[in-house]
Amino acid sequence: MYFCLKNLIMLRFLAVFSSLFILASCASNYLDIDAEDQNVLIDFIQLDSLMFKADSKERLALHQSMQSQIPDLYEYNLAYCLKFRGMQDSIFTSSIQQFYSDPYINKLEQRLSKQFNNTQTFKVGIIDGFKHLKYHFPKGKIPSAVVFMNSLFTANAFCTETEIGIGLERYLPMKTDVIQQLPPDQFYNWIKEGFDERYIVRDALCSWVMTHYVDEVKGNLIENCIYWGKILYLTKAALPELSDALLLRYSDKDFNWALENESQLWNYLVKDKVLFKIDERMIRNLISEGPFSVGLPEEGPDRLGQFLGYRIVQKYMEIEQIPLNELLNKSYTDILVEYEID
Repeated sequence: MYFCLKNLIMLRFLAVFSSLFILASCASNYLDIDAEDQNVLIDFIQLDSLMFKADSKERLALHQSMQSQIPDLYEYNLAYCLKFRGMQDSIFTSSIQQFYSDPYINKLEQRLSKQFNNTQTFKVGIIDGFKHLKYHFPKGKIPSAVVFMNSLFTANAFCTETEIGIGLERYLPMKTDVIQQLPPDQFYNWIKEGFDERYIVRDALCSWVMTHYVDEVKGNLIENCIYWGKILYLTKAALPELSDALLLRYSDKDFNWALENESQLWNYLVKDKVLFKIDERMIRNLISEGPFSVGLPEEGPDRLGQFLGYRIVQKYMEIEQIPLNELLNKSYTDILVEYEID
């Protein structure tokens, strides 16, 4: 009798343990899906490399082709980033010649050619990311082209309705001579520390999600935090193997600091009663890039509002495990109610 009762208790224990293990596994592997069969077609254009290596006649032909193929992104690159005076053939011909004749630009182009002579790894990562995004959003918008270019340090990644532009110069290593030559009063060290090619795929997906998937908000602090939490969570869904530190563009040290001080950050915001305030300065201090988050200890990283938003959304999805398209429709109050700090 004792033997049977003992075995019955053990069987029940194993059944409960197995159920808990399965639930835990589901939570941890919720975004670990097989998206290999998703059909994603994206053109990759090495615009900067093609233009730099071409002769005058080839550059003009390329100019005319890009005007037809990627008109919005191409005009943004020439007019806004490179400050060309116009798109007409004659103006372009003189502007591009003057641009590449500049000694600094010529050296910059040489460094880009050497650093990014093979972009295959980035292409594979971007394609895989959009396969995962398409798995979660079968009818979601996917870019028709990803364009590697020189934005003259204007932007890491920027999107039109149909393309993503990636400014490769902002991913040259910080110690590269052309990066060290940047004006220190415009490009602080904390900016240059973010020049890292490990972020290329992350930035491409994140910029696209922000532009085309998550609606912009103009509300209180916590609403802005959760807005960024949604963007980062969808980026994580697209790149499930990406560490949370890289997702947030943090070093491991900064990410661990944020985790260790999450409760203090939350308590500080609650105590000061700023969570539900529409305070543009406070929102900017906690959301925007900088050497640190203004108003908080300087040893901590910047963008702690984004970090907090991601943690809130992450906790919500661990509990609810709803489809991502449903997450987008959830209000910040619905998501916030599930937040508890471990």
